[in-house]
Amino acid sequence: MSAIVNVTQSITGQEWKWRSAAADARSGDLLPDDLVTQLLLARGVPPDDLTRHRDPTIRGFMPDPSIFQDMDRAAKRIADAVEKRQRITVYGDYDVDGATSAALLIRLFRMLDHDAGYYIPDRLMEGYGPSGAALVKLGEEGNDLVITVDCGAMAFDALAQAKAADVEVIVVDHHKCAAELPAASALVNPNRLDENEEAAAHGHLAAVGMAFLLGAALLRELRGRGYFEGHEEPKLIELLDMVALGTVADVARLHGLNRAFVTQGLKVMARRGNVGLSALIEASRLSRAPVCSDLGFALGPRINAGGRVGQADLGVRLLTTGDLAEARDIAAQLDQLNEERRAIEAQVQEEAEEMLAGQHNRSVLLLSGKGWHPGVIGIVAGRIKEKTGKPAIIVAVDSDGLGKGSGRSIGGVDLGAAIISAREANLLVAGGGHAMAAGLTVEANKINALADFLDERLSSDVAAASKGRALLADALIAPRGLQPQLVEAMEAAGPYGMGWPGPRLVVGPVRVVKCDIVGKDHVRAICSGDDGASFKAMAFRQGDSLLGQTLLHGARGQKYWLAGRAKIDDWGSTPKAELHIDDVALAQ
Repeated sequence: MSAIVNVTQSITGQEWKWRSAAADARSGDLLPDDLVTQLLLARGVPPDDLTRHRDPTIRGFMPDPSIFQDMDRAAKRIADAVEKRQRITVYGDYDVDGATSAALLIRLFRMLDHDAGYYIPDRLMEGYGPSGAALVKLGEEGNDLVITVDCGAMAFDALAQAKAADVEVIVVDHHKCAAELPAASALVNPNRLDENEEAAAHGHLAAVGMAFLLGAALLRELRGRGYFEGHEEPKLIELLDMVALGTVADVARLHGLNRAFVTQGLKVMARRGNVGLSALIEASRLSRAPVCSDLGFALGPRINAGGRVGQADLGVRLLTTGDLAEARDIAAQLDQLNEERRAIEAQVQEEAEEMLAGQHNRSVLLLSGKGWHPGVIGIVAGRIKEKTGKPAIIVAVDSDGLGKGSGRSIGGVDLGAAIISAREANLLVAGGGHAMAAGLTVEANKINALADFLDERLSSDVAAASKGRALLADALIAPRGLQPQLVEAMEAAGPYGMGWPGPRLVVGPVRVVKCDIVGKDHVRAICSGDDGASFKAMAFRQGDSLLGQTLLHGARGQKYWLAGRAKIDDWGSTPKAELHIDDVALAQ
């Protein structure tokens, strides 16, 4: 493909290319009547499957749950527990995916006239995943069945302890699995190595998506037993709001079924049927129905704040309560905790960035610090990854010399598999994850050895990913074309997120009329084109970068091409389109 507007090296060192060959052939023109089609094709939709992807429905993308290993076994065992009124506890992780997964099953059990308890481990005291002590205690308290969600795939020791104590455990997870599986009564996970091709194709689902499929399998099993002859059958579709939230917040790829989950889940969320979610929307100060980005940037972080710096079970309590006053109280707590999380995160990020100079020759960045709060390390790892373009792992070392780490990766580099290999090489106390994110526990005296191991294992993958680094765009428009109508038209090919990128536009050429710093390190620019049109552009967290400095202090009269995402600014009386800048190039 030819470079867009001949940009072979932008301010950030990237070549600008069309996302698809079709765009290259038509020089970037997008006609209103084929806009959605062209955006879908550019995201890999086969021409003969466009109709299904234009309006992604659950029916259109839902697989038969039975394709997954152990799904039917899990459904039968849970159905037995429901019919016999046995005591069930859902053991969830402390992040959004874990909270939504647990809440979905608990609400489903309530719809089946069966109360289930929940157990959410404390991040600081217990760490990630099920602990043997907690599982054994749940058995001693009279639980007949424990269902772990968003954790358990690598919990060999904990599940062995549970089995020895006759505690029956079903695992529902989506993280990477080893060839050997832990001792569970059933282990439902699309990333099992023994899955067939059709099931493995759903390896991008979040745990909450797998919990939804388990719910469908359970209802089918109960239906076959005649259970609903005396009970009203639940409408599983009513729980899609939580599936959408967990999917987006866990940064799962919005392909296929995930995209249907989010599309339909947003519709359910707009109806405000979940009292807790409704209160959280209010606490987030959203005056309209949430959109996809709100799940990742407004609602998700607030639920996560409970597990990061507050009470781990606040998210599940919020999502399962039917009491409006209680919901508003919990939502207010989460909102306050989120503000505290921001302050803690900023301090850890500042200290981590000071260490980057000593890591310039590393392909995988591993930064550690004593006393860092483990509740924010995942967020900081994501920030470092975005800043450097390299996989990043942040490790918080406690007073006992044990480090809790969280990592974020780049496309083409499977961090989760590397962490599992490091564990098998006895470099970790515990660890696991998926391609784009991973968690680990490491002894402080092995951190350097771990860094060397990951650097050696992943350096070629990182080099290959970096070599092919290019900015991909969908359309080239003049400044006057940046209008709210265009933004609204492009939304029809959404929702956008991980693996289904929002449309990127190249706009220009423009001159920077005015530019300043707003907020914390954000660059705001007023740009004007040769066609007489002007618009606002934002470059977030770029104040001290070359990109930001170019906008702030570029030569007077210099023309630029801007690449970024078009958004609607509706603060004023008349909505206007603005550009969120990803890259800048000099216009010849």
